This record gives sequence, C-alpha cells and structure tokens, in this order.
Amino acid sequence: MKNKKNLLKASAFLLLLFSSFAGYQFFLAPLKPWDREDMKRHLAEACFVTPEIMKTASGISYIRTPDACFEALPDWDYTPRFVEINGLRQGYIEVGPESGKIILMLHGQPSWSYLYRFMIRDLSNKGYRVIAMDHLGFGLSDKPINVDDHSFETHASRLVKFMNALDLQNINLFAQDWGSIIGLYTVADHADRFSRVIIGNGGLPIVKDVARNPDNIEKSNRSFGRMINMMPANQPALFDDEGNPLLTVGDGQSSDPFGEWVAFARYSQSFQPSLMIEALTYEALTPQERAAYDAPFPHEMMMAGPRSFPGLRNELVGITQSRKDKLEKFDRPFLTIFGANDPGLVGEGDGQPWMMNNIPGAKNQPHQRIREASHFLQDDIGLQIAEMVDEFISK
Repeated sequence: MKNKKNLLKASAFLLLLFSSFAGYQFFLAPLKPWDREDMKRHLAEACFVTPEIMKTASGISYIRTPDACFEALPDWDYTPRFVEINGLRQGYIEVGPESGKIILMLHGQPSWSYLYRFMIRDLSNKGYRVIAMDHLGFGLSDKPINVDDHSFETHASRLVKFMNALDLQNINLFAQDWGSIIGLYTVADHADRFSRVIIGNGGLPIVKDVARNPDNIEKSNRSFGRMINMMPANQPALFDDEGNPLLTVGDGQSSDPFGEWVAFARYSQSFQPSLMIEALTYEALTPQERAAYDAPFPHEMMMAGPRSFPGLRNELVGITQSRKDKLEKFDRPFLTIFGANDPGLVGEGDGQPWMMNNIPGAKNQPHQRIREASHFLQDDIGLQIAEMVDEFISK
C-alpha cells in the first residue's frame, strides 16, 4: 500500500510537471517579479496612472484603485457602491430588489467580489438582494499601503460597521476562505442578525502557535512560487480515492508549510493574485478573467491587503475558541458547500467536518463536497452553488 501511494504521488507530480509546457519552462527559469504586462493587455491604459497617496485623519496612508481598472471586465457590469468607515471607503456591489431576502457574500484572499460574479447575477435574478463586500485593501475598497495597517480585528470590526451602515438584518451569509473566518467570527458575536449561514472552503480555526517563517525565505519563496506556477490551468486530481493528498505543499524541509505561504505572500515580488486563484480553481481561467482578478492592484503599493492576510493567522491565537463555543449554540440553518479538490483540505485545514458535527443548525442539512471543484469553488461552479443557496434559503 505504501509503494502504491508513493507511485500515485510520483505520477501526480509528473502530471503537474509536464501537463503544462509553460509551467515546465517556468520550473527551469528563475522567478521573475510581477511586471503587470499581462494586465496591460486587457485593461484600460487609465488603470495604470501613477496613484495618488492620500492620508486619513488618523494618519493611515492609502491609495484608491482607478475606476478604469474595473471597466469592461468579463461578466462584471455592476455599479460600485461605497460606505466610508473611519475615513476609508469600503466598496461593495448591491444587486436585486431592496425588498428581497439579503444574501451577504464575503470573499477571501487574494480574491475580491469578482469571485462571486456568477452567483450575484443568478441570485439577484431570482429576487434576492445580493450584497458582495470587498474587504479593505481588496477589490473596490481603499488600499492602505502599509501591511501593518491591516489587522484581523480591524477587518472584523469593519464588517460590523458595514452591516450597521446598511442596516442589514436577517442576513443570509455566504462566506469562503478568509471571508469565512471573518464572517464566522462575526456570526458568533452577532448571531441574532443572521438568518442562515453558508460556508464554502474555509472555517474558523483554533490557532495555538504563530506561523514560523522559513529559515531561508528567499529559497522558500522560489520553491513555493514554482509550485504555484507549475499547477496546470485545468487542475488534476489532488487526492486519491481514499482522500490521501497527492501533492505535498511546501519545500519538504520546513515544519511549517503555512509559514512558507505567509512568507511568500508578504515578501515575494512574484506574488500575483490571479496565479494563486488559477492554481486553486478546477477549471482554467481565461486571460481576461485573470486580468480581472488582478485589476484592483495595478501598482505594487496597492498589494498590502493580499500580502498581509496570511499573516493575520498569527492574530487568531487565543481569540477564536470562545467564538467556536458560541457557534456550538448556533441553531439557525447552517450549510457547508466545499470544493473537494483543494490542497488545503488536509488535517486542521479541513473545517467542514467540525462545522457539520458541532454546529446545531448544521445537523441534517444537505452538505456538499464537490469533486470537480477546488478552493475557489465560486468560480468553478458558481451557478450550481447559486441553485443550492436558493434551495437552502427557500425551504
């Protein structure tokens, strides 16, 4: 059995290596900084003007992504809206009748509300009031340029202030990745404001120790970047029939693979949001879709949000257990819909079993684990998820 598993892992590696000639070339070549030339082929020239650095009354320096960056994106013809919170604009999309049941969508890292484009259209057409919010530093929202101006508590408190500003009650929440962490943390403290909760790949982890940086960050970043770029646009199976992972994450030497991700996101000049999203979607993105995912970040100074989020895990030490205790009393309908082909669904990274077994509202619900979907399942099967969400809310 052990030899069989090793053979499967070796076969998976060879598939990843040779199924993409571009990936093979990248493996041999040194990593290059993201120069945004790929974006410039698909986005308006006005997107790349030199940004103006502004400052809030409290001294936070920030940049605002030009409106031109969001023009003519595929499947995205929505009018942006904004709420000012502590001197910084929180961007969001709102579509559908004001009298409709509210669905609040929260993205993770390094995506933005564009991830929900298929679900937004379908569910708003079904009569729901759909609101997709961008976290500070992402999407339509303002971009503080200092990584240290991003904290977990800030993002969580801004979500509550956003809900207050729009007077959102009886919320049906759909959240994934870091959106699920921030969302569930908020649900635990404000349960009376949520009618139902649907969680995609994510959860609310118990973090006991801070992530450890690799001993050699430059070497680790090369290894991590090559692994991401080697992933074919059409994802192969990453687990065998028994659920065992076929792809080892990390450089094989570090005892903290998540620390490698923190270091890569924070320090690598090759970190590009669309490449991460491409690597963690089951189906290939078009060049125009990749440019759309990168659209909020036409300049490096705008990348503090995506660079900071993995490291926010360290701020969860000691603060999530009490919220999970509260979630164990949440008896309103609670559904999980996970993409099964997600390399992060290993050990504690798989939050679905805990939610299914410990949250009262999750009992006897039609939970899903979809084989041909990956981490960013909203892009892979957005319309299918929208049907599940509609059926869940309607029953």
